[in-house]
Amino acid sequence: MVSLLPAAPVIRASRLTLWLRRAAIAILLAPVLLVASVIGAGFYLSAPSPAVIGPPPPDLGAEAVTIASPSGSALKGWYIAGRAGGGAVVLLHGVNANRLAMLRRARLFKAEGFSVLLFDFQAHGESPGTRITFGWRESLDAEAAVAFVRARAPGERVGAVGSSLGGAAAVLGPQPLAVDALVLESVYSEIGTAIANRIRVVLGARVGGLVAQPMALLFEVVLPPFLGMRPAELRPIDHMATIATPLLVAAGTRDTRTTMAETMTMFDRAPQPKLLWTVEGAGHVDLEGFAPEAYRAHVLAFLAGRLQRK
Repeated sequence: MVSLLPAAPVIRASRLTLWLRRAAIAILLAPVLLVASVIGAGFYLSAPSPAVIGPPPPDLGAEAVTIASPSGSALKGWYIAGRAGGGAVVLLHGVNANRLAMLRRARLFKAEGFSVLLFDFQAHGESPGTRITFGWRESLDAEAAVAFVRARAPGERVGAVGSSLGGAAAVLGPQPLAVDALVLESVYSEIGTAIANRIRVVLGARVGGLVAQPMALLFEVVLPPFLGMRPAELRPIDHMATIATPLLVAAGTRDTRTTMAETMTMFDRAPQPKLLWTVEGAGHVDLEGFAPEAYRAHVLAFLAGRLQRK
């Protein structure tokens, strides 16, 4: 009778060899898959966010306008003429949003006599563009919007309210935005930290804590090829010291995408005169929608006091 027992070690050895080969392939492919996933995420995050907006709501009393921007885009927006001496406000929306996100603010400022411009950044809403650039090209849009308002409302003091991406756009330009008062809401400090924070939110504290920083660093490496900019050009914190206008910085105490620590560092870099408003319990959300009465008491009062002539 022939025994089959001696063949068992060979089978076990064969399985071990197969497992080792698969493990080696996985180890070799892991960096490739990681790079591919980061590049894919970059394309996803920077993809245009178009939307059909349509005509302005009748109660707004707004005029549809188109503004030529140095970013290469033709910015679509609405302009509301206010009372003489009432000041003017440019509203700068967040990422993947459009002028509709600023409708409540527009109505608030209109009711107080301000002239108001709300518009879509390049690659958002009805404004054409190839890529969202996290405030880089959008800073050119912000400058064009302010210039438009100064031409339409000569002699008026002009302010700007920038939320998240809109706030980054307000400070990332080659020169400080030419406004007489500025409100920054929930603005990231630099792109690496912004990406790392979002990875932690998506993957959770345990996994995100391990991979957030390496993935953010890798994202910064692949940023120039597909967006045409360097990570150093996406650091709003480096521009805070150049702000030469009264400033209000606002942020939610539970914001996990732009933390209070970031906000405090940003605020500390800015020169006087400046004010800080921390919104208790708010995350990375529309602060006006979260706390409308407090918004009136802080943001509206701040802009009225600096822009309006009695």
